[in-house]
Amino acid sequence: MTGSLQTGAERNNCRQIDPALVLSAIGEIVLVVGDGDSILFANPAAEHFFSMSAAVLKSHTLGDFLAEDSILANVVDQARRTGANVLESEISLEGPRIERCQVSIRAGHLGDTVGPIVVSLHERSITRKIDRQLLHRTAARSVTAMAQMLAHEVKNPLSGIRGAAQLLAQTIDSGDRKLTQLICDETDRIVRLVDRMEVFSDGPSLDREPVNIHEVLHHVHDLAHSGFSNRVRLVEDYDPSLPPVIGNRDQLIQVFLNLVKNAGEALLEGSGEIVIQTSYNHGMRVAPIGGETRIDLPLKVTIRDSGTGVSEDLYRQIFDPFVTTKQNGSGLGLALVAKIINDHGGIVDLESIPGRTEFHVLLPLNENNTRQGE
Repeated sequence: MTGSLQTGAERNNCRQIDPALVLSAIGEIVLVVGDGDSILFANPAAEHFFSMSAAVLKSHTLGDFLAEDSILANVVDQARRTGANVLESEISLEGPRIERCQVSIRAGHLGDTVGPIVVSLHERSITRKIDRQLLHRTAARSVTAMAQMLAHEVKNPLSGIRGAAQLLAQTIDSGDRKLTQLICDETDRIVRLVDRMEVFSDGPSLDREPVNIHEVLHHVHDLAHSGFSNRVRLVEDYDPSLPPVIGNRDQLIQVFLNLVKNAGEALLEGSGEIVIQTSYNHGMRVAPIGGETRIDLPLKVTIRDSGTGVSEDLYRQIFDPFVTTKQNGSGLGLALVAKIINDHGGIVDLESIPGRTEFHVLLPLNENNTRQGE
């Protein structure tokens, strides 16, 4: 009797489940396409993918977002003609409003073999992206540990070595003093490198307060504009509805100035375009390593350049310390970016193809802030 009552309760619970909530919870992009490929429905994952609200998406057709020869349009047409479910895996998808990505596509009729088509897209790159984000956070923590070790275990012995070389120089011939001076010069060089690494150590917490991210980025824009040649075009594309970020203004300026300078150095022959863009990504949530609660990271800053892109062998290591392709570079700039953003509770990520490289910085939303007009 008890068993039958439980089964009945479970059935009642199933009846109370709202299908719209189920579609909101899943990570796959779901669209319902009607006659003329008009968009009739879009779940939150689709809103995030197209960077557009469901209400605005419904005023468009699928073709507005796709290239003319898009496989996605062919899959929808095939499902409509045959009445069967159609699946295509590992498809490269891009269009006027879609960044190039790898997806798997499934399309089929909603219920009967006539009427609207349900389209679901699964991004194959998401696993790689999560792996890279974890690697970037690990790199930030490893740099912090390295900086602490260098400060305590390296500088003290170097001081002793330099002092001994100075004492030795007083008792040897002038011809041999070049060697003691070489010791002093090299120990000084190592100390300067360690001093640069100390910015990664876990020192006293800096004051954090609400910061207008657009004021920070505009300041970075002005600094970069004065440093680049006239052949580099700097574009600002901001979402004015973003709330303040809780952070340290000076550190955030350092982060985005590093990224913009990095973008400028990647441009061929010192010419091209750099775009500084902000947007609000609804539904972007991550769980920190070892944590139980998920953190909202809806505030997105993108630094995009039209340079040559990042090579595949450098792709996974680009945020590691001492990794650089610059002839006189130290390889600490992007490692510092990863550490500062990690300290702010955010994530920095990279997407790159020839002619288009994007650094995405995702920052948490302060619980006391709400987007203007939301």
